[in-house]
Amino acid sequence: MGAVPAVPAAAHRLAARARRAGRGGRGIALVAAHAPDLVLMDIRMPGVDGLAATERLRALPGAPEVLVLTTFHTDAHVLRALRAGAAGFLLKDTPPQEIVTAIRTVAAGDPVLSPAVTRRLIDQVAGDSGQETRATSARARLALLAEREREVALAVGRGLSNAEIGRDLHLALPTVKTHVSRILTRLDLNNRVQIALLVHDAALADDTRH
Repeated sequence: MGAVPAVPAAAHRLAARARRAGRGGRGIALVAAHAPDLVLMDIRMPGVDGLAATERLRALPGAPEVLVLTTFHTDAHVLRALRAGAAGFLLKDTPPQEIVTAIRTVAAGDPVLSPAVTRRLIDQVAGDSGQETRATSARARLALLAEREREVALAVGRGLSNAEIGRDLHLALPTVKTHVSRILTRLDLNNRVQIALLVHDAALADDTRH
């Protein structure tokens, strides 16, 4: 996206392109043509909706980060978008400067999603017919991790930052970052949000055993 001072202007240009796109399919074509680092995705669009578009974009080589725009933070589609690899979401009435801040945050490699919101989203779909299957699958995937990697994954699931994980587990910050990177690679995940979702699916978010 270029230098940080240019972010507001770039955001306006991308927003204009998004308005011209109109439909999810056109938005995907624009991404292919312009190769942006980040996409603001309206979750409800005609044609290819924002959820399907997010899944398709995140499956691309060198995929851009995706920030989802939605009306309600309890929208079940938001959770599905996060599972597809979105880096977070924003409400549509978010002030422009906060949108710019969110763009900078995601560009720096951090998610735009609080642990409390993550838990509310997951609680919304708790008890559905696929919960037990997801829990079994999530626990099997987490079992692939080394002991220290699993401890770091559980800490991510509790919403701890890298610095907090380091203090909790008595690890240096670079070591925590290395463990997070290994977890993402080993489990074929896109970002920390997906680690947290996996831990919640496994019903281990409150497991504090080291």
